[in-house]
Amino acid sequence: MTAAATSTRSELVEVAEDVYAYTQLPGGWCVSNAGLVVGPDGVVVIDTLATLNRARKLRETVDGFGAGPRRTVVNTHHHGDHTFGNQVFGPAAEIIAHERAAEELASTGLALTGLWPDVDWGDLQVPAPTLTFADRVALTVGRHRVELIHVGPAHTSNDIVAWLPEQRVLFTGDVVLSGCTPFTLMGSVAGSLTAIERLRALEPATVVCGHGAVAGPEVFAENVAYLRWIQQIAAEGVAAGWSISRAARAAGPGEFGHLLDPERVVGNLHRAYAEVVGGPDAPPLDVGPVFAEMVAYNRGRLPTCLA
Repeated sequence: MTAAATSTRSELVEVAEDVYAYTQLPGGWCVSNAGLVVGPDGVVVIDTLATLNRARKLRETVDGFGAGPRRTVVNTHHHGDHTFGNQVFGPAAEIIAHERAAEELASTGLALTGLWPDVDWGDLQVPAPTLTFADRVALTVGRHRVELIHVGPAHTSNDIVAWLPEQRVLFTGDVVLSGCTPFTLMGSVAGSLTAIERLRALEPATVVCGHGAVAGPEVFAENVAYLRWIQQIAAEGVAAGWSISRAARAAGPGEFGHLLDPERVVGNLHRAYAEVVGGPDAPPLDVGPVFAEMVAYNRGRLPTCLA
């Protein structure tokens, strides 16, 4: 584990009976959260973290419940910080994801590791989903019903959330972030806003985001405010003929300077510009060059990754 990784801390938070948020604070790039739903036959694990070291600690926590041997893994989307730990739960684990997540996993592979080559990712071999779905599917875990709902495109094309209606607990993946800058480069700004309204309509009491501390429904408002701010900057930038870099620097942090990873403004504006010109269904963007622009915006430094 790198020295940077020691500055993060893991916490297990019981958000309802036999339902837990496994948070890694403060969040940020590749420092993601997981969810655990414990039943008599086993455990449903929602996302599996970014490195094998971190995933093994998550597995130790799961095994410590003393539940049955069954392991069901839910990947809220295809990004490596939510899927790279899949392998630690063994070949018998069922892995559930959206059908597009399977396609994206196959095409992107371990690309995330190339962005931060100094991270101790471990010897990664990410197993593919064993069960995929298009719209929604429900799981029964002891007394708990867990509804998996596709809400993308938002953060990506294949975002799903895990909703426990009786406990009113919502695991959002990266559709909603707590204390971190939203990121829509590989998804949709407009789609994220639509998805958040769908999630708000569920009226959750507890919201476990893909990154950051456990929150309540108030977290929706900050994410919406940020994304609408991005749309405004993009509309004004396109009208003025400004480059994305110029628009980002002119805007500064706005009222969102307290959020982690502010350099994401560049990636978000690339997506928002594309949607201003081509509509919400504008085609996907090439991530590599945009990430390089984010580094340039960050004064030539790689964004901080604490994985």
